[in-house]
Amino acid sequence: MPAPIRLRELIRTIRTARTQAEEREMIQKECAAIRSSFREEDNTYRCRNVAKLLYMHMLGYPAHFGQLECLKLIASQKFTDKRIGYLGAMLLLDERQDVHLLMTNCIKNDLNHSTQYVQGLALCTLGCMGSSEMCRDLAGEVEKLLKTSNSYLRKKAALCAVHVIRKVPELMEMFLPATKNLLNEKNHGVLHTSVVLLTEMCERSPDMLAHFRKLVPQLVRILKNLIMSGYSPEHDVSGISDPFLQVRILRLLRILGRNDDDSSEAMNDILAQVATNTETSKNVGNAILYETVLTIMDIKSESGLRVLAINILGRFLLNNDKNIRYVALTSLLKTVQTDHNAVQRHRSTIVDCLKDLDVSIKRRAMELSFALVNGNNIRGMMKELLYFLDSCEPEFKADCASGIFLAAEKYAPSKRWHIDTIMRVLTTAGSYVRDDAVPNLIQLITNSVEMHAYTVQKLYKAILGDYSQQPLVQVASWCIGEYGDLLVSGQCEEEEPIQVTEDEVLDVLEGVLVSNMSVSVTRGYALTAIMKLSTRFTCTVNRIKKVVSIYGSSIDVELQQRAVEYNALFKKYDHMRPALLERMPVMEKVTTNGPTDVTQPNGGEGEPTVLETKPPPTGLQPASQANDLLDLLGSNDISLVIPTAPPTKPASAGGELLDLLGDLNPTTGPPVPAPQISQPPFLLDGLSSPPIFNEIAAAGIPPITAYNKNGLKIDFAFERSNTNPSITVITIQASNNTEVDMTDFVFQAAVPKTFQLQLLSPSSSVIPAFNTGTITQVIKVLNPQKQQLRMRIKLTYNHKGSPMQDLAEVNAFPPQSWQ
Repeated sequence: MPAPIRLRELIRTIRTARTQAEEREMIQKECAAIRSSFREEDNTYRCRNVAKLLYMHMLGYPAHFGQLECLKLIASQKFTDKRIGYLGAMLLLDERQDVHLLMTNCIKNDLNHSTQYVQGLALCTLGCMGSSEMCRDLAGEVEKLLKTSNSYLRKKAALCAVHVIRKVPELMEMFLPATKNLLNEKNHGVLHTSVVLLTEMCERSPDMLAHFRKLVPQLVRILKNLIMSGYSPEHDVSGISDPFLQVRILRLLRILGRNDDDSSEAMNDILAQVATNTETSKNVGNAILYETVLTIMDIKSESGLRVLAINILGRFLLNNDKNIRYVALTSLLKTVQTDHNAVQRHRSTIVDCLKDLDVSIKRRAMELSFALVNGNNIRGMMKELLYFLDSCEPEFKADCASGIFLAAEKYAPSKRWHIDTIMRVLTTAGSYVRDDAVPNLIQLITNSVEMHAYTVQKLYKAILGDYSQQPLVQVASWCIGEYGDLLVSGQCEEEEPIQVTEDEVLDVLEGVLVSNMSVSVTRGYALTAIMKLSTRFTCTVNRIKKVVSIYGSSIDVELQQRAVEYNALFKKYDHMRPALLERMPVMEKVTTNGPTDVTQPNGGEGEPTVLETKPPPTGLQPASQANDLLDLLGSNDISLVIPTAPPTKPASAGGELLDLLGDLNPTTGPPVPAPQISQPPFLLDGLSSPPIFNEIAAAGIPPITAYNKNGLKIDFAFERSNTNPSITVITIQASNNTEVDMTDFVFQAAVPKTFQLQLLSPSSSVIPAFNTGTITQVIKVLNPQKQQLRMRIKLTYNHKGSPMQDLAEVNAFPPQSWQ
């Protein structure tokens, strides 16, 4: 066969290809020639062919057929063959191919070779692609080379030891004796790799971390020598002596000083020295300063040193390099919670970064700006953030609007300022706000009684002729419907009132109804507002009737239903209309702790919902009060608890329970409708009245004591439902052995999502003292999968004038109760 072309000629030929197809043709032709050469066991040109194959592999073409040829080159005695063979092994082999195990013996022999360069090749290959089996077999040879006096081999052996520790952490102790003298080495290459090895060992083992803390003074001395040493052409980079080694030492110091007072104290001075003496005109100095700042913020450093670190980050914000500004903002965002006042000093510089053209810097600056907002700077910061909201890209508007809402709710100096700010956001970025923005603003307006006239006037002017911001239009429609009489009467004292007639107000709302920009929800708000105005206005009732009747035939089903019901109010129930459409009362504030407060019984993980059962009232109450939400324990596996309607009369003194599924009508007064709760069919199964505790205990399932603390004892008794064997009826009995009654007692429970739970109302809210009486309450649990029952309970009550609350888990249910 003719001699194959050289690698250089192949590269030149491939680069002349004008199209991808032409290049593929050249590669395929050359691969065919290489395969033929391999089949003929051509030892003369094997090295050249593998080198060309590696180049093709780098271009993305398949080269797996050359794996065995790499092993043959490794077994060769020639250094040039070994070099290409080991390079091919590192590129073409990994742990997923069994072929690499055939290399173990060759690498072992080469680790003991008389030539340091062959030993270096074997160390590089083992450190690059050695599997856990290879590392176990060859760790002894690596440890032996780590103790050698040859600097060239020690630095390679240190990096190979890092790979061995990552693959087989239990071999870490093998290298511990060899690390004793590594930091005494003068060669910077050995020092660098030694610090990398020590860092790896400290990160993987707390014992090693404690062992190496005694090296802190030695590391400080090495770092000080690097800073104070003069010009060294061998290690100088832009006027700084070996910045790579400095960065590695700073990272190791950060690990050693974390949560350790003595180590942190030992490195405080050198960190201050690095922070003040490092040149910042070049990027090399900035890299060292950045690592210094991270180390200062991570260890238990002095307060003055932390302020110095934050000032360095503040200087980074003025740098022209975008990467430096970005890392500065990211670092400040991590430290703002612990060093808030120090970061506040750079507030103006951070706010200026909101105007940066780079979107990543702009996002970090926005997040940091919200973290800096407090009660003292709320007005100034909101002014800047609202300006940013006006001019920022659409992808920022949702997060910015959400952040402004949260900050305004937390730090608003006055209700008027709060309302103005939220309205400004809705006017600027109404299409990007969260879904809860509309009900939250409506609640805020409702509770600000003195601001009703001012708010309705502002909202009326805001939507005149512009219906593009739908959340704003929805809030405005609601407010006009509620407070339209204040708008027409011109009672606004905060600013000059406007003169508006009833017809002009209706014109605006009808414009919302017919606008192409109005979505179905907005039209519903507008139609309801018009209906409400029939009790606020006096001269336009006939016009309102006409508008409502028109939408009785709307193609929008929701709008049609509203209109039909409103028409019925005008005709059959006109005497009830003023009472039904009277002004909304002040709403109670509902605090949301995050995404877990969602009332969806069939939601995914992280969406628990628990409805609270109230103790029986002393008089008649609306049934909807039984549906208060409770985030019981913040767990992500809690199922829905559906309470039944509360009883309409108190339980008798003997503890007798009401028939909760029977007739709930009281003896006097009109009946109160039960809450409209979509209940599974099993909730109506079972006994019509809770059985007596002792009778249940005799039913065959042994009772348990679920809770016994502070004089309060809770016992569980069990019974199977007669109609559905998957339902367990649990009767709880609460007793009090202290000398004082326990009042306002509330029992709450939650179960995993595979179960369904119904908590009936208790017999009383007072547990008599000295065990003279008990409270009983019934729980029904549907367990279709026959899994072991687990339950979390929450108990709240008043005792000796103090509110008490406790949480507990109940897991010791008898098998008969769930099997």
